[in-house]
Amino acid sequence: MLLTTLFSLPTTMALDVDDEGRMLVLYDGTGTRQVNEIAPDGTWRALTDLGDTCRGAQFVPGSSQVVVEHDTGGDERGQLSLLDLDEPGLPTLTPLVHDTEYIHHLVTARTGRVLYTTNRRNGVDFDLITRDLATGRETVLYDGGGWVMAVDASPDDKWVVLSKASSPANSMQLLLVDTSSRSVTELTAADAHNDQGPVAWLPDSSAFLVSSDADRDRKALRRYDLADATWSDLLVDDARDVAGWPSPDGERLLVAVLEDGEVALALHRLEDGSAIAPLDLPAGGVAALSYATPDPIWSADGSFAAITYNSPVTPPTVYRYVPGGELTAMRPVEVPAEVQQPESLRVPSFDGEQVPVFVFRPTGPSLGSTVVHVHGGPEGAALRVWSPIISALAGEGHTVVVPNVRGSAGYGKRWYSLDDRQLRLDSVKDLAAINAWLPTIDADPQRAVLWGGSYGGYMVLAGLAFQPDLWAAGVDIVGIASLVTFLENTSDYRRAMREREYGYLATDREFLESASPLSRVDDIRAPLFVIHGANDPRVPLSEAEQITDALTKRGVPCQLLVYPDEGHGLAKLTNRLDAYPQAFSFLRDHLA
Repeated sequence: MLLTTLFSLPTTMALDVDDEGRMLVLYDGTGTRQVNEIAPDGTWRALTDLGDTCRGAQFVPGSSQVVVEHDTGGDERGQLSLLDLDEPGLPTLTPLVHDTEYIHHLVTARTGRVLYTTNRRNGVDFDLITRDLATGRETVLYDGGGWVMAVDASPDDKWVVLSKASSPANSMQLLLVDTSSRSVTELTAADAHNDQGPVAWLPDSSAFLVSSDADRDRKALRRYDLADATWSDLLVDDARDVAGWPSPDGERLLVAVLEDGEVALALHRLEDGSAIAPLDLPAGGVAALSYATPDPIWSADGSFAAITYNSPVTPPTVYRYVPGGELTAMRPVEVPAEVQQPESLRVPSFDGEQVPVFVFRPTGPSLGSTVVHVHGGPEGAALRVWSPIISALAGEGHTVVVPNVRGSAGYGKRWYSLDDRQLRLDSVKDLAAINAWLPTIDADPQRAVLWGGSYGGYMVLAGLAFQPDLWAAGVDIVGIASLVTFLENTSDYRRAMREREYGYLATDREFLESASPLSRVDDIRAPLFVIHGANDPRVPLSEAEQITDALTKRGVPCQLLVYPDEGHGLAKLTNRLDAYPQAFSFLRDHLA
């Protein structure tokens, strides 16, 4: 079966590079993502073999140690452990920072110490901690509250930039922390409607670069100089998002450009931002700026960069890039010939807006059916990335339409703001517009189904509930059935961030109920297949249980699969190979 073949292809993602040119990568050839080391001569060594997925790892400079972040059963409560590269065979993991009730997220490792964020103070706010590896002494660098989602330390360790979720939807506030005095400077306002990141420091610590849509629709590459506390634009493209990472010699800049789901990389001059040459990566893929694609990582001497690239026809693969020289794939894999790139089209919606979609044509004998595959988020995006599910659905004979409905990132601030709060159901109306548009691509709207995970799961349920005449079936993976019970029961640290997007329980309950698929569950007639992890910290299992219970009582065909060792989605190959073939069979049965 094509689905089994595609899921079994291993993926690799870059994590870190040390002074000797060794790389740390996440590799899932064993069925879960584990930390591996790639030596300068290209030889591989497995460093972890946990039953659960590793979340990250960093070399500790000046030592043989590596710090590893890992969780249990997909609960996303990261714990930190150390291993010693000098230990022969598979190194032993020694607990470093462990408290399974809370999250500990690895920021970076420096000589003799580790920086990490944690919500252990109150379960909600994230503090920044530095831990001395020799003594175990910990120092709090920031405890000013909020969800600190990213931390970037200056090369001289005198400063850190915190990227903190701010009050408007899909917005980040930048804070500058003096690590000596712990004084905090607000670089952007907490109520500013800005999406920002990633941050990258210049090697002399005099300034940093950030990709930001402050005062504009698209993300430009901006520079903040510490000496005079001023902002300036380095690279601006009014039609595309731009980000960049300076080389350690302070002369070159790797620049990423996001356009219609594709992220290309090019080498530029840091001094003025002028272009030198594009990287010779395959077209039609993503080389940064994606949760599934780590950003480029320069080696300490700037002699090469570790780049993770993937596309609809290429599983995530680490490349070793030498500026002006070769681009070498680390352990590339061969993909079945029937896996294809999509077309990029636009769908007119109810109000004249144009919804970007990627269309994957059937690569197997056509079934005359369509799967509309909706991304999570809601402020996420459907990018041109590796997806065994989408490619296998096309191989099964379905036309697969992958939309970036309003609210999606990657198409400008105006577009990602069009579904905020009371505009939530406008994004669901985009689904109806896609259904009506299907005949233009020779697809039958009466044989169309919805498939989505997380917020995409909400969209599946909303489509079935609010548009019951349009959809023949649905596959909901860790989706939201009720915005009210979701906000009430999600992890405490997530609630404030999600309320800014969906609405506030205290003031918007009536709207939240009206926009919830559960409020219209009696209208759902289409068969539904549901997958959920029992340890999901984002969308509680109760969301899946209440929608399937309600449908079962009404006699609507419905199936729920719950995995006790998974969280927000399926991370383990064994569970994927159990769940998704059943989902494919479910669609076959109900579209027959």
